[in-house]
Amino acid sequence: MSKTIAINAGSSSLKWQLYQMPEETVLAQGIIERIGLKDSISTVKFDGNKEVQVTDIPDHTMAVKILLNDLIHFNIISAYDEITGVGHRIVAGGEYFTDSVLVDDKVVEQVEELSALAPLHNPGAAAGIRAFRDILPDITSVCVFDNAYHMTMKKHTYMYPIPQKYYTDYKVRKYGAHGTSHKYVAQEAAKMLGRPLEELKIITAHIGNGVSITANYHGESVDTSMGFTPLAGPMMGTRSGDVDPAIIPYLIERDPDLKDAADAVNMLNKQSGLGGVSGISSDMRDIEDGVQAKNPDAVLAYNMFVDRIKKYIGQYFAVLNGADALVFTAGMGENGPLVRQDVIEGMTWFGMELDPEKNVFGYRGDISTPDSKVKVLVISTDEELCIARDVERLRQK
Repeated sequence: MSKTIAINAGSSSLKWQLYQMPEETVLAQGIIERIGLKDSISTVKFDGNKEVQVTDIPDHTMAVKILLNDLIHFNIISAYDEITGVGHRIVAGGEYFTDSVLVDDKVVEQVEELSALAPLHNPGAAAGIRAFRDILPDITSVCVFDNAYHMTMKKHTYMYPIPQKYYTDYKVRKYGAHGTSHKYVAQEAAKMLGRPLEELKIITAHIGNGVSITANYHGESVDTSMGFTPLAGPMMGTRSGDVDPAIIPYLIERDPDLKDAADAVNMLNKQSGLGGVSGISSDMRDIEDGVQAKNPDAVLAYNMFVDRIKKYIGQYFAVLNGADALVFTAGMGENGPLVRQDVIEGMTWFGMELDPEKNVFGYRGDISTPDSKVKVLVISTDEELCIARDVERLRQK
């Protein structure tokens, strides 16, 4: 038996989950927030308990030390050597990685090199890797890449219609993201349908603060909505999703707040989407409250959000030439019955029909009617478990 910890590090946060393997039992989980800022917050959950401490945590190395000390302090483990593996979620692996890999110096350098593809994620992930290697240098350390699952896309799918030198010289192409989530829920969908994954065509809709849709053909990703970076695709919480690129120079010439392309991209990443359109919030719960109150900006943001998701799902019915199932997952996908209802209501021609008694908050499973030609499923994603499984797979090797 072994204990594996799954790490999801951001620029100022570190989420973690400790598993007993191979039983896949969650022993504890937590999050450290506001790393590098005053009054950092560390939260640990275990055995029905929740412990919170507020202190200044200057960097990811100190965050890892606090995490490990908490595991001993709360008697979750008795010694560090009980932890045999650590898996790190990496958003951007570029073309370097088509699968999870054991960490060495070169891998860490490549993760840092690819920060331009995921500036909000890769630098923090690299810091987390270095911190664990400093404190626990002898355990199995693994990088699990968000885009690795999408490396099965064909060239005509991942290439952009721009001069090929930008691919050959600068590796500009579609990479995708959320691959760990899409892979996991596609596998779970096959179990739920009682059919081999290798026979199925499944559209997976990861709808959280970040949104991505994937066309899964016989267990492989053949197309996905996120692109060169996680900015592309449907409208998201704070991200615009797809926009005409000519908007960027147009706005830079006219808006004094946008000094250059970096400012414009920052606006599209952090000030757009549901939050930017509504002027209320990037949280769908607040948007739905605004819709109920007949706030016109909330109504517009909601309708745009549903519209963009429908369009991508429709594209992937074409890519797959039909589908056996549509899977909703992640925050809004799992907990947003109204979003699911309004997406499906506009796509009944494809043969999808919801059961209103099952399309309710908290329900997991098949939410379609028995006569629905395409099954509609709600499946809770578990990226951390996927990470832990990959650590065990590579540790055994």
